[in-house]
Amino acid sequence: MKHILFLHDTNLALLRGAELTINQLMALGIKRGFRVSHDLLRHFASVKEKITGADLVVVNSTSRCRFELELLQHIISSGTLYVKIEFDYNFCVRRNILCTVDRQYRLCCNTDKFHLYRELFAHSRMNFFQSPKHYESHREFYGEAVKHHMIMPPTVDVDALQPSAKKDEYTVPFFGDLSFLKGGEAFVDFAAENPDRRFVVYGANQIQKPIPGNVIFKEPIPNDEVLKILGKTKTFFCQPYWPEPSGRLAAEAFLSGCDIIGNDRIGTFSFDFYPNDIARAKKEIRETPDNFWDAVAVALAVVKPVEKTLGNVLVYKSYGGLGDIFFCLPSLYVLKETAQHVSFAVAPRLVSFFGQHLPGITVVDETEIPVRESEFDLVIELGNYPAFRGYDLPHAIRYATHKKVKQHAIGHYIDAMLKFHPDAHRTGVKFPYFRRSTDFKNPYYTIHPGAGFQLKVWPAERYAALVEQIHKLYPQLRCKVIQGPDDPELLSHFAEKPDYVELVTGGIGDVGKAMAGAMFHIGNDAGITHVAGAFNVPIVGIYGPTGPGSWGCFSTHNEVVWGKAGNCDLRCNYDVILNCKDRVCLTSTTPEKVLGALYKLLQKAFPDMPKQFVFHPELNADFSDEDCLITAPGKEFLVKFTSAETKANIEKLLSGHVDSDNEEITQLSHFLQEQDLLFAIPSEFVQP
Repeated sequence: MKHILFLHDTNLALLRGAELTINQLMALGIKRGFRVSHDLLRHFASVKEKITGADLVVVNSTSRCRFELELLQHIISSGTLYVKIEFDYNFCVRRNILCTVDRQYRLCCNTDKFHLYRELFAHSRMNFFQSPKHYESHREFYGEAVKHHMIMPPTVDVDALQPSAKKDEYTVPFFGDLSFLKGGEAFVDFAAENPDRRFVVYGANQIQKPIPGNVIFKEPIPNDEVLKILGKTKTFFCQPYWPEPSGRLAAEAFLSGCDIIGNDRIGTFSFDFYPNDIARAKKEIRETPDNFWDAVAVALAVVKPVEKTLGNVLVYKSYGGLGDIFFCLPSLYVLKETAQHVSFAVAPRLVSFFGQHLPGITVVDETEIPVRESEFDLVIELGNYPAFRGYDLPHAIRYATHKKVKQHAIGHYIDAMLKFHPDAHRTGVKFPYFRRSTDFKNPYYTIHPGAGFQLKVWPAERYAALVEQIHKLYPQLRCKVIQGPDDPELLSHFAEKPDYVELVTGGIGDVGKAMAGAMFHIGNDAGITHVAGAFNVPIVGIYGPTGPGSWGCFSTHNEVVWGKAGNCDLRCNYDVILNCKDRVCLTSTTPEKVLGALYKLLQKAFPDMPKQFVFHPELNADFSDEDCLITAPGKEFLVKFTSAETKANIEKLLSGHVDSDNEEITQLSHFLQEQDLLFAIPSEFVQP
């Protein structure tokens, strides 16, 4: 006798929609000869033990489980045979995907949970959804990961329905608590518009809106009483605010012969038997429990088939800046894992450059390849993330995670590619860094003072001041300035033309050669900064109106300087940026602040080189007889003198005598390092 274990996070005695369905399925499973049990997910160790002893696990709702992520990871990684019944939208922290119907709900996803659910669906032998609309919502997010699926009409007990020829045209019922998500406010508005009718709520009031006098509240009633009332009801109002996966009550009202005043957010009404074929609806509902157990029997008996590859795939990147191309590169290798071959179409001037650095990917000319599209099994247009031009390009894909999952643009491109094949995965995906050969014989760093969008540029005179400060620290270090035709001119901001600065004015190939040998790079939020990132060059990125969130540097070692925090609380969009007069997010950033970020970067990136200690350029120390006030932007520390010796030790430390056998000096130096006010940086750049 096969043992089937149901996992659910809610007591099955509650008898709500999900619980009613689970009870029906479990009862039928026993009749069909299975040993059926359930667990309410209270103790992880106990659940794992039960999973080990089961032949198949039915994963129901788990969002209320305090160890949900650990549980799902265990189910996936342990090779457990399982199916997934989705009653809500458990991948969503709210379980209601309000972000798809209301733009005020944004970036609220738990990123780890969102991605874990993709793996859960992809590895499941079968995924059961509550309606066609419910399935399509999941497919929009997860694509082929939910390929193996069945759609289950609500398991209404159709034999318990009590339709009556005589209908009450005066009373409009509402079953359950009157809540915002369930459409409570719309129900109250409808009541106010129909003062001659009576509206009865079998539940509590959970909305803040004033309640009209023709709305009365009663205690909740059992389902058999609900069906009795529905059988006599002429008008049933159902306009949920959230995208209701099924809508069991709506189904019961439809099958009872009610006239439905609904909306497009009710899953039940996305079945093609609605609104005219009650007989077919009843037939499909009756068959649902048996169809479920038939699918379980197949999962137990049949080995999961091997998925076909995507074949020969062509990927366009026809829109966006240079940096956006680099952001999409990891997604190409995600795609490559489930394809026979991937070709990547870029602008003619970029073909040679990317062709050198993307092993296993064929780079082609985007102006020549369209006539050969018929040679490919799949054509994908990445367009750009986010889709500034919408999705009007041929073969354009959608970025369903935009404004929902808080992650780097790289992650959004990966999620979009994962939708094409159930076996695609993001585990262990890394940036395909280009080969780098740091020039230790003639060490140099790179700077790029420009950007494709000039309003993102830090002032050129500040770059010049920064270069001069770096030269004082490292006289042997040369500076290569990436100078595009439209970039701010840098050399005019030096009092004398510096002999340690040279310009790189060629194309992307010349820029790539410069990056491949650089010790580090300093630049704006611009494509050239992401060229440096592709070579895994340590980076200090200077950000302004666009911010680093989705477009931050992606090299292993990077530091971000963003002047917006504490200086501006506006949410920037294109119009705001164009009309901003002072650009405080950039003008508030000083060369000293950037130099401090560089110190922090060098300390991380070159731990094995000979060291020297330097203080943050913005550190100030104000001594009195009793104490010393140490300040830096956003930081303030008061050090009390316990003796004259303590004062002398602090003066010695702050004058640059960091290496010392004195315990007091050592303790304070460690504290300042923890606060990013004292740094151990290379004294010279030599081969480790």
